[in-house]
Amino acid sequence: MSCGHPHETPCSEVLDHLYEYLDDEMSADACAKFREHFDECHPCLEKYGLEAAVKKLVKRCCGSDDVPTDLRSKVMMRIELIRAGQGAPAPGGTTAGTPTA
Repeated sequence: MSCGHPHETPCSEVLDHLYEYLDDEMSADACAKFREHFDECHPCLEKYGLEAAVKKLVKRCCGSDDVPTDLRSKVMMRIELIRAGQGAPAPGGTTAGTPTA
């Protein structure tokens, strides 16, 4: 996703770190760069708004539920694998998209 215009902070970087921004897990400087990007880039601002709305809905519907520690660990491991470009392990331990013998 991109509006087609150059930005100091590229759209790909903003979208790759959107959840860190939403979860307030960035430095003040990084947050300021993202806010500036959203002011300039309507597609990224729309994506931010959508993800913020989903997060708010999930919190409202599931905010009081305790998440089992092992589930959180598995989800975080899959996120890291996807970020590293390795895909997510499918049930049974294979990597999604990798054929099995």
